[in-house]
Amino acid sequence: MPSKRRSSKRPYGQPHPELDVERVANATGGRRERGPGGEEYIVVTPRLSDKTYVCPACAQEIPGDTAHVVAWAADGLFGPEAAAAQRRHWHTHCWNTFGRTSG
Repeated sequence: MPSKRRSSKRPYGQPHPELDVERVANATGGRRERGPGGEEYIVVTPRLSDKTYVCPACAQEIPGDTAHVVAWAADGLFGPEAAAAQRRHWHTHCWNTFGRTSG
């Protein structure tokens, strides 16, 4: 019976390293933008996948193989890790227009 190969990324029994949200955002081409309510968000364009998401603006599905954006609050009440955990996938058009007034 072959033994399972352990990951070499993190030694067994060691805690997970703290999430560096800014590093993740920068590594994925993240940028800071004003969101629908005027708050500052970190916005990234994710790689295409086979998952399906639901846009919070229009409540329609976003196939993972469709270009879209992922956004989360830059300054969450409970810290950047909690804010990143609340990230949402948006249709690009919905992100660019939802909650924004013209003029």
